[in-house]
Amino acid sequence: MANITAQMVKELRESTGAGMMDCKAALTETNGDMTGAQDWLRKKGLSKAAKKAGRVAAEGLIGLTVAGNKGVVVEVNSETDFVARNDLFQGLVKMIANVALSVGTDVDKINAAKAGSITVAESISDTIAKIGENMTLRRAASLSVGQGAIGSYVHNAAGEGLGKIGVIVALESSGKADELAALGRQLAMHVASANPQALDSASLDPATIKREKDVLADKFRQQGKPEAMIEKIVESGLKTFYKEVCLVEQAFIFDDKKSVAQALKEAEGKVGGPVKIAGFVRYALGEGIEKQESDFAAEVAAAAGTN
Repeated sequence: MANITAQMVKELRESTGAGMMDCKAALTETNGDMTGAQDWLRKKGLSKAAKKAGRVAAEGLIGLTVAGNKGVVVEVNSETDFVARNDLFQGLVKMIANVALSVGTDVDKINAAKAGSITVAESISDTIAKIGENMTLRRAASLSVGQGAIGSYVHNAAGEGLGKIGVIVALESSGKADELAALGRQLAMHVASANPQALDSASLDPATIKREKDVLADKFRQQGKPEAMIEKIVESGLKTFYKEVCLVEQAFIFDDKKSVAQALKEAEGKVGGPVKIAGFVRYALGEGIEKQESDFAAEVAAAAGTN
């Protein structure tokens, strides 16, 4: 029997929106398996989230830069939000993004690259010494197109190209540059808001689709649906799932009566030619990094019976 800790209950509650006692029961039923517990809650109709969202748990900044038909996003973490507002730290993040634009997105290569007379790693160390707080380059990603444009958007901006969420979208097209740029920004804002998991259903991880099928099938079985009907109901449920997590099938935030694919098609008239989304990158600061919050942990511990 797994030891169900307060931290486990806290993590499950944050990822599903379910009540603390329901989370404890789910973890108990699944012997502490977090993914299994999420699915258990969904099957019982107790989870308020359709999918687990990345937990924003670290401070720092997302840095973004676009040059021509190439764009880069980096995440540089610090210990406190106060440091993220520091001019030295902001300058460091901008410099790292510019270096990544030249040398690529491998973190080790970026750290080893020269920025002036010293390496990026040495620049980070110097900034740590001046500010007195640990910081690190966590990750980087880039997109480029042969012909077209890179749309970009930074949410909760702390400065030009700096914020809490950074998005780049690659558009392939021979159309008008100014219209493509405007469309790319709208799509980047959509991605920041809607947080799609993939471009389309074909791009989704097969394991994600299988998991969704299993969850839906078990849910309908518990509702007493006939086995002969379950496969059709599951397929219908998958279509709804795709509309939630696939970019081209999501309702466009600027006109929710249209899907992103429909909005893209309509925009081709202004652009003056076909437009294809070649890819997107969305970085949210600190997603997936643990950060202890003692007051809430104490509340969870009490409810979980571990105090």
